[in-house]
Amino acid sequence: MPIPLYMDNIWQKALENSKKIELSYFEESIGKEEIREVQYERLPEIQFSGHIEHATNLAVYTHGLLNKPEQHEVIHTLYRLGTDFYLNIYDGNKLNLSVDKRKLLYEIAMEQRKYTVSDIKLQASVYYLNLMRNLIFKDLMIKDIENQEKQLAEIKELYSNGVVLKSDALRVELKLSNQKLMLVQIENNIAIANQKLNILIGLADTVAVLPKEIINPELISLKSYESYLEEAMSKSFIYHISEKKEKISHIQLQYTKAAVRPRFGLYGDFWLANPQIFLFPYSPSNYTLGVIGFKASLPVSELYINRPKTKLAHLNLKKEELEHHDTEDKIRKDVYEAFLRFRESLVRINVAKANIDQAAENARIVRNNFFNQAALITDLLDADIQALQTQFEYASSRMDAQIQYYKLQNILGNL
Repeated sequence: MPIPLYMDNIWQKALENSKKIELSYFEESIGKEEIREVQYERLPEIQFSGHIEHATNLAVYTHGLLNKPEQHEVIHTLYRLGTDFYLNIYDGNKLNLSVDKRKLLYEIAMEQRKYTVSDIKLQASVYYLNLMRNLIFKDLMIKDIENQEKQLAEIKELYSNGVVLKSDALRVELKLSNQKLMLVQIENNIAIANQKLNILIGLADTVAVLPKEIINPELISLKSYESYLEEAMSKSFIYHISEKKEKISHIQLQYTKAAVRPRFGLYGDFWLANPQIFLFPYSPSNYTLGVIGFKASLPVSELYINRPKTKLAHLNLKKEELEHHDTEDKIRKDVYEAFLRFRESLVRINVAKANIDQAAENARIVRNNFFNQAALITDLLDADIQALQTQFEYASSRMDAQIQYYKLQNILGNL
């Protein structure tokens, strides 16, 4: 029993079954956690440490190394427990730049996920509409075979009455055999299209899907190319990804330049130790001591080490700017092509619709002429084939228009 599905059902199942979508969610989650990871670096660095030691007596060689030394008594057990911290106040603004970079990478991951969703929807739409196309072809072919069988019966009756030649009946039988073979090909196309769709939406290969979407591309309003282009530049996933990559290059350049700036921070130590050898006179007693201070440094060596890094960052920025402009050009080309193809498909629908009426009328006239012995069998067969072909073209043009519409929406960032 075929499963009736609408386009929204197909999209939902395709997104739920897609491994690419699942991976994109992981990438987005990783990007979000990386932002928090960098933000936590604003907190002070704190560590605990401790050690315990045992010292021997101090040997003093008052009479030279070759003579027995005198043993000077020392404190044998030494230990120290302590904690220290460092709070970064300013490091050339590197930390803020790192946070900004991680935020942009997270936004890129979000745009990439939306782009993947749009691609999956487009692929599902193409499979769905191709399946619908072949199902329509099958219905048309079955009806045509029924009409051809009736026509063959009439021609055989005329042949038995000696009105037409045997070759005429044979030609109609040959055409009918080709039509049945074409029906087998169409059924195979349906099975292949059905399997492709099932794999995408997570169904078994042999499960039959019955498309229920009502397609009416003629009702879709066609806007101007300029309107579509403006919409693409504000919504296109590829454009936003390229734009954010360029911003990351700007940040990377600023980060490289920050390496030559001074650094400031607060630091402190607190420890419990024994013996007291920090100040003279020394004492074999426990003592505690706390130290807090302000630390500043200037990386002088970076003034010359950082030059090639800065130059490399400049080159990468120029590269990203050029790639962004190239992306803009690509979007313009894709939007223009999709716009023209969609407009062309709408025109093709009107032409195909008019051709159906003309071909049907032509087939009726030729059929009457043939049975009145005023036309040849070849004329009759050609007229029948042309009438069927126009119905195929009309159905196909409607599916193609819908596919072109979804392709355009994918490029615009609306799918």
